Amino acid sequence: MEIVALVVAVVALLVALVAVRRGARRPGDGLDAVPEDVHGLRQEVAALRREGSDALRHLAVVRYDAFGDMGGHLSWSVALLDDGGDGVVLTSIHGRSDARTYAKSISAWRCEQQLSPEELEAVDHARP
Repeated sequence: MEIVALVVAVVALLVALVAVRRGARRPGDGLDAVPEDVHGLRQEVAALRREGSDALRHLAVVRYDAFGDMGGHLSWSVALLDDGGDGVVLTSIHGRSDARTYAKSISAWRCEQQLSPEELEAVDHARP
């Protein structure tokens, strides 16, 4: 009786191995599909990189005292730029009785308007 059970188990194991081997050989399954999957993933990664290049990913903040009699570094300039150096520099200058805010467009890491030393520092720190 035990021998019959052993023979049945061995036959079942052989049938299972044959089925696994046949299943792995079907086109579109198993190892044959891996190169297609990798190619598709590479295309998706490239598309995501293209989309991400326009994102404002490069950012730097410079805090400072705009006036000698003020403390606490309440004035600031922040550069928000994409991979090509396009974006904006925002500056807020805080005085005793008021605060002024400015925005300057940046294109290819340059600005048509004159940048303050703090704004230039923010752009330089944002550059990868």
